Amino acid sequence: MQNNSHQTAKTQFITVKGNAIAYRVLGKEDGVPLVLLPGLGGSMDDWDPAVTDGLAKKYKVIIFDNKGVASSKGTTPNTVQAMADDAVDFIKALHYTKVNIMGFSMGGFIAQRIVLTNPSLINKVILTGTGPQGAIGLSNLPNIIAGTAGLSPEASFLKFGFTESAQSIAEGKASFARVQLRTTDRDLSLSDATSNSQFTAVLSWAQPNPDALTEIQKIKNPVLIVHGENDLPVSVQNAKNMAQHLDHAELVIFPDSGHASFYQYHDAFVGKAIEFLGE
Repeated sequence: MQNNSHQTAKTQFITVKGNAIAYRVLGKEDGVPLVLLPGLGGSMDDWDPAVTDGLAKKYKVIIFDNKGVASSKGTTPNTVQAMADDAVDFIKALHYTKVNIMGFSMGGFIAQRIVLTNPSLINKVILTGTGPQGAIGLSNLPNIIAGTAGLSPEASFLKFGFTESAQSIAEGKASFARVQLRTTDRDLSLSDATSNSQFTAVLSWAQPNPDALTEIQKIKNPVLIVHGENDLPVSVQNAKNMAQHLDHAELVIFPDSGHASFYQYHDAFVGKAIEFLGE
């Protein structure tokens, strides 16, 4: 069961502080696991298999639904810190004492709080399409989401995650198709209550915080920052700012790409991530 792919990995449950938390294990059985933290509205089945299976060729990859999200029970909190606390509880319930973490967008906010509050639990950190507290441009998120009203799921995925170039759109359509490939034992949709809580947490994170870049200087773990040059919800300047304020950061900016740059450039991203985790 442990060597399964994104499409075949069975959904498992572990009780964490009274709530059944859903997770899947991909790839290898041994080694330091890589725990993935999805973005706003994301469940286990919103990851691109080109990324998860690519990483799972070298590492044990754990995808999960945080408290109250999709197939997991409980009430989703409306702050990033509480979500980080829940993720830490999940990791510790699996009896891991050291993990790598990778956060996409909101998951990157959560990853920052995890490593700031539980540095000894974390080995290395990968941040994609994310930013520090008070991230530049993030407060415009309601307008960006309003701009996707009435669009099909694929069109919304493309608008949010990719650019308007033919190359980016083609890669975005391929990514969207891969995300739909798993049909058996697919994850549940997020409830309205969970979606609202997450949205509240993200908008709170978007509030200006003059101390945010000073605070992340406390992160001493190695960090790989990956960003799209034309990220719509989270400006690429956020990635540059974080890289300048972290002692052990490596920054990769993919050209002609948006919020989901690591899906568009999945092969290059997986290669870079495996190299980073293996150093």
